[in-house]
Amino acid sequence: MIPDSSPRPAWASRNYSLLTTAAVVTSLGANGSLIAAAFAVLDAGGDGGDVGLVAAARTLPLVVFLLIGGAVADRLPRHRVMVAANALSFVSQAAFAALVLTGDPRLWQMMLLTALGGTGQAFFSPAAEGMLLSSVQGEHAGRAFALFRMATQGAALGGAALGGALVAAVGPGWVLAVDAGCFAFAGALRAFLDVGHIPPREPGGGMLADLRDGWREFIGRPWLWGIVVQFSLVNAVVGAANAVYGPLVARDSLGGAGPWGLALGAFGAGTAVGALLMTRYRPRRLLLAGTLAVFPLALPSAALAVPVPVGVLYGVMFVAGATVEIFGVSWMTALHQEIPEDKLSRVAAYDWFGSVALIPLATALAGPAQSTFGRTPSLWGSSALIVIATALVLLIPDIRGLRRRDTTSKPSADAEGAVRGCGGRDGVGVGDGVGRADELA
Repeated sequence: MIPDSSPRPAWASRNYSLLTTAAVVTSLGANGSLIAAAFAVLDAGGDGGDVGLVAAARTLPLVVFLLIGGAVADRLPRHRVMVAANALSFVSQAAFAALVLTGDPRLWQMMLLTALGGTGQAFFSPAAEGMLLSSVQGEHAGRAFALFRMATQGAALGGAALGGALVAAVGPGWVLAVDAGCFAFAGALRAFLDVGHIPPREPGGGMLADLRDGWREFIGRPWLWGIVVQFSLVNAVVGAANAVYGPLVARDSLGGAGPWGLALGAFGAGTAVGALLMTRYRPRRLLLAGTLAVFPLALPSAALAVPVPVGVLYGVMFVAGATVEIFGVSWMTALHQEIPEDKLSRVAAYDWFGSVALIPLATALAGPAQSTFGRTPSLWGSSALIVIATALVLLIPDIRGLRRRDTTSKPSADAEGAVRGCGGRDGVGVGDGVGRADELA
């Protein structure tokens, strides 16, 4: 067992420290591999449509298996699910790297290997979110989530910038190999997580019963399903812009992989600064503040549509990253405050499912949309969709009304039912991911 001797705040449990360290490692590798995968396809002679197909191949199994992954993570020890998923991601990325480094990769091969990685992510994400949300207690939860996101987004900054530079210097294959190593190391760390604090599941009920139970938790909270629907659109267009249009604009107008990697790094720097802000800023109306902060996420697509000079793009990406982190921390705090511990992974699975459901379609259609409408109109359309979806979700009273409680202890089942029957909590008609725009590490 890893010794527990490192100094840390009283609220930072051993699990929290292990989860944060492992997430930093995978974030370093994943943000470089996002660039590497796109340029591996382009270097193999592919076009924008092929880049979109490879990106969609990763996300499609994520959509298919997420709900099952959430049910599994609430049944089995979450750390074992996470380690097994990391092992699958390691194998898929290592094979992808070997394919790029040693031969002439075919499109179907790259799609197959990224699909295996997406399958691993489908089982990893609900388990990881449930594990993280249960790793902190009390009034410091918001600060803990902000510090977690600050650490991982700082790693995203370094990973994207270094990844773009390495793709330009030594090629995408080596960046993919580094990402495989990151999965292996992080999986080893996660093997030491302690799940003794999680009560054992009561016998009875099967997988379908678990899914129905999670659905009832999800659909019974308008603030929850409203924002998930919003981010199903937001993440789809952001994913298409980052995976398809961004590399193409970078190749044609910005100077290639290096500047695009720095642009993604600027977004990561912004999220790190936003997370630092959230260690001090405690908005009372959690998701009202968070949702208002999503509007600047429309700026990067608009900047690529122009396209603006590289320096301006860096500034736009930084601002978008900083503001969306206000949403990210508020969202995690709301989930931690409102969702019973034994249902965290199932609710997280519905959250993830909705958040990524449209990404395969958007990335697959990004190339044809460019051919039909042109790249610039497609990017302007992406910005418009973000603004419209965010404005509409503010019409839900629960999102405007959900308030931070002074304590983050979860209500009893009886109290929860009574509150839900009144239409909200705190007497206001609660009517507040990974957002997922920053991504699937």
